[in-house]
Amino acid sequence: MINISAEEQQFEVVRGIIDLHRGRAAKAVNEEALLTYWHVGCYISHKLKTNEWGAQVVTKLAEYLAVKDPTLKGYRRRNLYNMVLFYDSYSSPEFHALLQRIGQTEAIALPAERKKMLTAIVQNDSAQMENAKITTVQNDSAQMPKILSLTIISNHLEILSRKKNPEERLFYILYTYRERLKYKELCRCIDNDTFGTLMSSDGNNMSDALKQTYPESPLLLRDTVYIDLLGLPQKFKESKLRKAMVEQMKTFILELGKDFLFMEDEYRLTVGSATFKSDLLFYHRGLQCLVAVELKTGKFHPKDLGQLEFYLEALDRDVKRSNENPSIGILLCSEADSLQVEYALSRSMSPTMVAEYKRHLIPKEVLQTQMEEFARIALKK
Repeated sequence: MINISAEEQQFEVVRGIIDLHRGRAAKAVNEEALLTYWHVGCYISHKLKTNEWGAQVVTKLAEYLAVKDPTLKGYRRRNLYNMVLFYDSYSSPEFHALLQRIGQTEAIALPAERKKMLTAIVQNDSAQMENAKITTVQNDSAQMPKILSLTIISNHLEILSRKKNPEERLFYILYTYRERLKYKELCRCIDNDTFGTLMSSDGNNMSDALKQTYPESPLLLRDTVYIDLLGLPQKFKESKLRKAMVEQMKTFILELGKDFLFMEDEYRLTVGSATFKSDLLFYHRGLQCLVAVELKTGKFHPKDLGQLEFYLEALDRDVKRSNENPSIGILLCSEADSLQVEYALSRSMSPTMVAEYKRHLIPKEVLQTQMEEFARIALKK
């Protein structure tokens, strides 16, 4: 055990205070940046939609701001239109209806005087702002939903520019927040259609034991993993795949989900007089359990599940700690016949699933239910 002196404990208190306020400051800065985008976008959008302004006026505005205050950064013509996109997209009836479905319609509260002034800017000519008697009530569409503050402007712009429907946009806001994604990590997830991968899961690739033990697993464990990042040749052996995954583990974990902690490759399990090797062993922080991943470069075969279940039994008996949950097994293969998977898993008594490394299209009929459930999980902190 490491002994910490009384003085060091006091120093840690100070460090904790600093971290607390630094986090609050960063949150406040991000919130103000978002509100700036929202309200500037709202004002310009109103002028464009009422035909008071055209594209040339927006260009003149960018030039005016640059001359009046050279210290202002991020207000070029393109940035101003990004602000309009930000406001128009997130104030749309479709996005607002989606927020209503998941119970996240709360807006960021503003002080009364500030709210009054901003309302006047949006709804009235600038000359009328001098009238102290002006009293207008801000409508719903002029208030920024609080959920937007879960991520930063650069992430929002990436999501807005690459995703068009409200469900996908909301998903990536929530997913970025839950997984604490940086900008490049978000780009990678969009490239690999994390939305389609997680939201399309109907649970048929998971054993009943997995779904019963971990009800949230369909929205936490992916059924598709992308391995193009590993730089593998067209044909490769399982040992080559495992080695490449270990070498690129930081990026590979992003494919699985950031809650995965890598423990070891070729993890040794001794049963009786023989020693077996599990390809990859992880620990999942959210589910608090060991996760064994077995790699198959060929098509799914039912016999592969027997090997995986054997490893899970060994892990639970000899490796799992008393405070941990039952181990999960993931069989990662290049291709899987859905009916074969369903048959093979129907009698499985272990928490197992079959995942592929190919793309799935999202079934529209399960989108709404899955989106609402994912929002509940993502915001549960």
